[in-house]
Amino acid sequence: MSKLGNLGARLHRGEVSYDFIGHRKLWYGISVLITITAILGLAVRGLNMGIDFQGGAVFTTPKTGVSVSQAETYAEEASGHQAVVQKLGNDTLRIQIAGMDTQQSDEIKNKLAEDFKVDPEKIAADLVGPSWGDQIANKAWQGLAIFMVLVVIYLAIAFEWRMAIAALVALIHDITITVGIYALVGFEVTPGTVIGLLTILGYSLYDTVVVFDSLKEQTKDLTKQTRFTYSEVANRSINGTLVRSINTTVVALLPVAGLLFIGGGVLGAGTLNDISLSLFVGLAAGAYSSIFIATPLVADLKEREPQMKALRKRVLAKRAQAAAGDEPAGTRGLADDHEDATPAVVGPRDQSAPRGGRRRASGKRR
Repeated sequence: MSKLGNLGARLHRGEVSYDFIGHRKLWYGISVLITITAILGLAVRGLNMGIDFQGGAVFTTPKTGVSVSQAETYAEEASGHQAVVQKLGNDTLRIQIAGMDTQQSDEIKNKLAEDFKVDPEKIAADLVGPSWGDQIANKAWQGLAIFMVLVVIYLAIAFEWRMAIAALVALIHDITITVGIYALVGFEVTPGTVIGLLTILGYSLYDTVVVFDSLKEQTKDLTKQTRFTYSEVANRSINGTLVRSINTTVVALLPVAGLLFIGGGVLGAGTLNDISLSLFVGLAAGAYSSIFIATPLVADLKEREPQMKALRKRVLAKRAQAAAGDEPAGTRGLADDHEDATPAVVGPRDQSAPRGGRRRASGKRR
């Protein structure tokens, strides 16, 4: 068995673990810092909305030897607006200029034909109205809102309302980070971006539900025992699914990274950046939030319940007795996982038991 597979098996059995829940304040702090950075980037730079959302004109030239940078210069001089130029197959160019109406589009088309030294009839021009772009944007926000509501309802029914709230916070966390990254790097937001965003939300939700399902299974009749607190069981659930989450995320990120860095960066296929950046950032953020945000938040909410508070007191009392030598050795070594204590490794039960009773003597009776 590989080292990673062996580690996954040991994590699943509880032989080794990392105290994710005990360090939850650290993860919360990191997420708050990243989220504030994303919000500041969004407020300062704003989103570079594509032509599909804010309207404008798209010009497609015939085969030409004009470079992309030179074409951008021609388009910006002809329109007075920032232009986005992409090189297509057969050396044709696609030029996008936002905020254009029909009359301006015709004038720019003629000017571009003069600069490119081609017949104006050979340049295809498509006009996207601002009202249509606004309608598309509104539909996208409506779809996102409906998705969020359905997620909360499903998780509240399948699990409980605390898990639904935690999953919703994790999803908002992923959306904010992804949108903030788009604002910081200045990539264009297109319908492909919206598709990628909805895709990563579904992935993030799947990763979170995997941990929640394990947690739900392990916390059945939890209050009937005095060995583990809810936070410790939640920590075991994260560790038990950790390698699976890592493997799933890495396998999903590899092809997306190929699209983003090789297709968009090396080969210059800029159209791939629209969807690949949202997928890359969203997949990474989704894996992070399912491990470091969603489950620790559920543990925080559950530990506030009266029955869980009572369970924690019983567990700590029994461990104190064990430390004093009043309990069997099998219950020792389970340290409290609260923030002021040393994180404990919660493992399987100790199968060894002190041998008792008399040993029957053998031999003949005199």
